[in-house]
Amino acid sequence: MSSVNVTVMTEFILLGLTDDPLLEKILFGVFLVIYLVTLTGNLCMIVLIRTNSHLQTPMYFFLSHLSFVDICYSSNVSPNMLYDFLSDLKTISYAGCFTQCLLFIALVITEFYILASMALDRYVAICSPLHYTTRMSKNICMSLVMVTYVYGFLNGLSQTLLTFHLSFCGPLEINHFYCADPPLIMLACSDPSVKKMAMFVVAGFTLSSSLFIILLSYLFIISAILRMRSAEGRRKAFSTCGSHLTTVVAFYGTLFCMYLRPPSEKSVEESKIFAVFYTFLSPMLNPLIYSLRNKDVIRALRQLIKGNLSQKIEA
Repeated sequence: MSSVNVTVMTEFILLGLTDDPLLEKILFGVFLVIYLVTLTGNLCMIVLIRTNSHLQTPMYFFLSHLSFVDICYSSNVSPNMLYDFLSDLKTISYAGCFTQCLLFIALVITEFYILASMALDRYVAICSPLHYTTRMSKNICMSLVMVTYVYGFLNGLSQTLLTFHLSFCGPLEINHFYCADPPLIMLACSDPSVKKMAMFVVAGFTLSSSLFIILLSYLFIISAILRMRSAEGRRKAFSTCGSHLTTVVAFYGTLFCMYLRPPSEKSVEESKIFAVFYTFLSPMLNPLIYSLRNKDVIRALRQLIKGNLSQKIEA
């Protein structure tokens, strides 16, 4: 009888984006700047929303949680990736890989439903403005956010347990820059069919249900905007939705390309490119998109800067 060479898991090797030493140094600088900009932009957005009285609305409440998720999202991958750029041993422990995989899936799902909650908020604000304060009360907003966090964590935990329940063979080299599901599944020497099915079901349901909420909300929003008689009213309504739509298109588009297809060598290589966008660029761009297109955020930022300058002058 032939025996299967099952490796005892103590650590994995991350192949990363490149094995060129010079290019690694350049990428270290690029991704370090991106990570610092991401942290600064999203932390600034959270501070602005929490400290400015004009931003104490459901829309900005959801936006603050989007920024929080983006910080966690980026911090889950960036520090280890930056370390690997400067290290000869590009390894990650079994526990570290498990945690990274769990948090990644949980945060992706959480972000999907926060974006869906933001679409619902815009729908109520534009289509039922007289009932906005009651239908989007503080308790309802808190409940929506808590449900998304809990649902994301439970799905992340179940998916990660299924992945790490598999037996892994040979050199444990993950063809990615973080512990992602598709390349991990390709290392399995036990039957991954249950895990693949669960991954497609969860990814398909999450993508379709959250996108359905967003599309249905915007169908009603567009219908309500087109019925407005005031051109200024229509312009203002569209402007409040523009930032959210930009974020939705960028985030959903890249993840559709990555997860709704079976894992293979070609798909894993291509997924690295998409992963760079939604792991690094999307969290960095989100606060810029919302701040540059939002007069309330710009006004709050100016007030914060003026307040800090006044305190320094008085001191």
